[in-house]
Amino acid sequence: MPNDAQSTRLQTEMPSLDRDVVTVPAATVEGAEAYPGLLRRVLAYNDRLMLVEHVMEEGSVFPRHSHPHEQLAYLVSGRVRVQAGDETFEAGPGDSFVVRGGVEHQVWALERSVALDVFTPHREDYVEWADGR
Repeated sequence: MPNDAQSTRLQTEMPSLDRDVVTVPAATVEGAEAYPGLLRRVLAYNDRLMLVEHVMEEGSVFPRHSHPHEQLAYLVSGRVRVQAGDETFEAGPGDSFVVRGGVEHQVWALERSVALDVFTPHREDYVEWADGR
């Protein structure tokens, strides 16, 4: 059985994509500014899924983009306007939506907002945001 120091070290190492269990203590994730006013924190992930927290300050914009990954978004707090494909809608606390891979989308923060995004498979381009775990 590992001691506390060993356990902490094991939990903060870069996750192996094929591990059965990946734990990411909140205190080990600092995040970084992805765009002006938008903080990205890559949380737990493996080879099939990735959880990412985005904190957007009021007025910030997540630029129009697309990626091959399926994306499930859950708005924890705040209010955003989303344009995805031909649809434009607003989302508030507790709202969720899915964007298929390949669909262009953009998000505007109407107020300070916190969103959780789940991607499948994991975003290879976001692994570098994982704070060296």
